[in-house]
Amino acid sequence: MRPQPSTPPAPPSPLALVRDHTVYACVMGSRAFGLATDASDTDRRGVFLAPTPLFWRFDKPPTHVEGPAEEQFSWELERFCELALRANPNILECLHSPLVEYADATGRELLDLRGAFLSRRVRETFVRYARGQHRKLAADVRTHGAPRWKHAMHLLRLLTSVRDLLRTGTLTVDVGDLREPLLAVKRGEVPWAEVEARMTRLAAEAEEAARRSPLPEEPDRRRVEDFLVRTRRASARQADPYDEVVQGVVGTGGVGQV
Repeated sequence: MRPQPSTPPAPPSPLALVRDHTVYACVMGSRAFGLATDASDTDRRGVFLAPTPLFWRFDKPPTHVEGPAEEQFSWELERFCELALRANPNILECLHSPLVEYADATGRELLDLRGAFLSRRVRETFVRYARGQHRKLAADVRTHGAPRWKHAMHLLRLLTSVRDLLRTGTLTVDVGDLREPLLAVKRGEVPWAEVEARMTRLAAEAEEAARRSPLPEEPDRRRVEDFLVRTRRASARQADPYDEVVQGVVGTGGVGQV
């Protein structure tokens, strides 16, 4: 006799996924960069692992979630890894934040994989992003007579970061002793022509560093994928309310019956 279908439990809300399944959380923005002032917000970023049974539904879990707190943003693990393999600047910096607030066993393994995501691709992605931001700043100068100085400061920080990453193979998020010179830019104390000249020089130095960089040409995609598959399998084996219907059908021999 064919088992009677039952109503699947409602999937968790996006905010519940962040609340209950976060594997890694950190602080980003000015506080992580070492550029915070009394007026700075606290920007939080995180990675959550959606339980594997949620992917067996037609409606898949979200790839990212805003909240629940203000200035908080989280990515699902697979999306986070995908973007990191593409050398997305925001993602790589998140993975290298000096202000880690939480990491479970999966999060710690993700942190151990930081080197697998780094490659010479950073030259293209970081510098391409910087060029786009530079065009916006230059447009502000033409329209308003001055750039958005905070954005100019962060662009200098980003270009310095990628130059040093290509030179050393290490991504350092905190600006260290560059704090005061960068904050002077933020306060508008450095002429735009000088700031623009610094940007041009840093971009050229990054291009030069890429030719002799210790970084590999490509990230270690196989190592990252192995981690992701193992993590998904482990999640599928865990008892979870989201897969009770699947387990019930398998237990009654319902799969494959017509």
